[in-house]
Amino acid sequence: MFYQPKDGHGLPHNPFNALITPRPIAWVSTRDADGRRNLAPYSFFNGTAYVPPQVMFASTGTKPDQAEGKDSLSNIRATGVFCINVVEEAMRDAMNVSTTTFDKDVDEFDRAGLEAAQCETIDCPRLLGAPASLECRMTQIVPLLGENNFMVMGEVVGIHLRDNCIVDGIFDVTTFRPLARLGYRDYSVVDNTFTLARPDD
Repeated sequence: MFYQPKDGHGLPHNPFNALITPRPIAWVSTRDADGRRNLAPYSFFNGTAYVPPQVMFASTGTKPDQAEGKDSLSNIRATGVFCINVVEEAMRDAMNVSTTTFDKDVDEFDRAGLEAAQCETIDCPRLLGAPASLECRMTQIVPLLGENNFMVMGEVVGIHLRDNCIVDGIFDVTTFRPLARLGYRDYSVVDNTFTLARPDD
């Protein structure tokens, strides 16, 4: 099968969502200008540089109660900061609750039964108990092709690691089984890892 996206694919669901997998999930916590908290997952997410550490996530689509984009994007524009929380398998149901299109004044931490803590370096909530949380200062919001598609880029200025995830001096993902997005409504967990030595090691 071959198709050009501009012409459509003819399938019941868009296959593009399932082609780039597995994708890590950025569970983005923010606060608006009035102090209201928000928590939402984004699976167009990755790290972009080591020094200084930097990350990106993409916000796509709209909400009826926002002039442009979604709540996370609006909050980051207003405050200049955000926190990315790593999602573990044990939190999958709570993460799924936070995918709901709530009104902008609804607190997803409360709706999902989650506890928040204050970040150390930025004025932003983080998810208490997450395997890791990355405190970020926004560096750029880049408009992308299409309507209401934006890439949010940030410098990581503080990192929280849950103590039981550090094993023999490394952050060990097998201790918490990271949740990943596959496509459609499908997810996976990391439960099988292996090490490869590089030829120039």
